[in-house]
Amino acid sequence: MAEIGTGLVAIGAAMAIVGGAIATGWAQATIGAAAMGVIAERPEESSKLLVYLALPETIVIFGFVIAILLALNTGGA
Repeated sequence: MAEIGTGLVAIGAAMAIVGGAIATGWAQATIGAAAMGVIAERPEESSKLLVYLALPETIVIFGFVIAILLALNTGGA
């Protein structure tokens, strides 16, 4: 039978990924809406705005790394 600690670590890993995904979605929606307004006025700025749209993806990557580290510390992966 699995220990309660292993289950809590699994829940923590899931929360790290889900929280990162929700935060990324919210950030990209906000940035995307603002970026479309800027591109409508100044199309030459579109290359810079792609960088701003890619930055929130690092939140998901950090959440994934935390989940992997949690799984490795308990021997789950």
